[in-house]
Amino acid sequence: MADSRVAPYLDLMTVRIARLDNRALIRVSGPDARPFLHNLLTQDVETLAPGELRFGALLSPPGRLLFDLFLLGEADAVLLDVAADRREALLQRLAMYRLRAQVTVEPDDRPVLAAWGGDLPASFIADPRTPELGGRAYGATVAVDAAEADWQAHRLAVGVPDPAADAPFDKTWPIEANFDLLNGIDFQKGCFVGQETTSRMKRRGAIKTRMLPIAFDGPAPAFGAEILKGDLRAGEVLSGRPGAAMALLRLDRIDGDLTVDGRAVTVSRPGWTGL
Repeated sequence: MADSRVAPYLDLMTVRIARLDNRALIRVSGPDARPFLHNLLTQDVETLAPGELRFGALLSPPGRLLFDLFLLGEADAVLLDVAADRREALLQRLAMYRLRAQVTVEPDDRPVLAAWGGDLPASFIADPRTPELGGRAYGATVAVDAAEADWQAHRLAVGVPDPAADAPFDKTWPIEANFDLLNGIDFQKGCFVGQETTSRMKRRGAIKTRMLPIAFDGPAPAFGAEILKGDLRAGEVLSGRPGAAMALLRLDRIDGDLTVDGRAVTVSRPGWTGL
């Protein structure tokens, strides 16, 4: 039986703040910055207001997930919050697409911070994926009282995947990583790289697998460990920690008795998924 409960400690937390060293920034400026990004990304960039934060992605032409990112509107630029170990690759990809567009694409060394578990400090902007994740800030001067690992534990308890950790480069459909449920795809904006396949999957309801959190006893299984329903493959483990992990699961096999490495597995359906 699927478990829809949220970890009880979430309700008991006071606000905590962590610096996310696994994230880094890119600043895109110039007169063509917004139309340039708008034609590439899954999110509407043309209407992005200064101080507004949105979630999106850059896909491959066939529609696979390449880079997850947040977009922060600035008065004269758009700030991209990306996985730190993929920043250079994204800089190169944007340079490839730039052609004659009047844009400047450059690294920005301001830190990325996350706050969760209580009222957000004034410098933080609500996370656009789900209110349970708290908020993010860029370059803010605030006291940090939590580690990045604490933030990752909170994110996993909320049941939200980390695409940089859970989605192998150019292997995952964005809908499998729940971008459609986490406000990461604007299906009304028109064309973007990979739009045709992504829109067709959503329109036809051809969504057979999704990332969902699982619980188990003991250490996290290896990435890619097979989850079974009896003798049938039900999915595979992605990133995790002792007792909990993200998994890519077949939706028609998430109910009933599941195991991984011979251990019982419980699947959660976070409320924000609507599953």
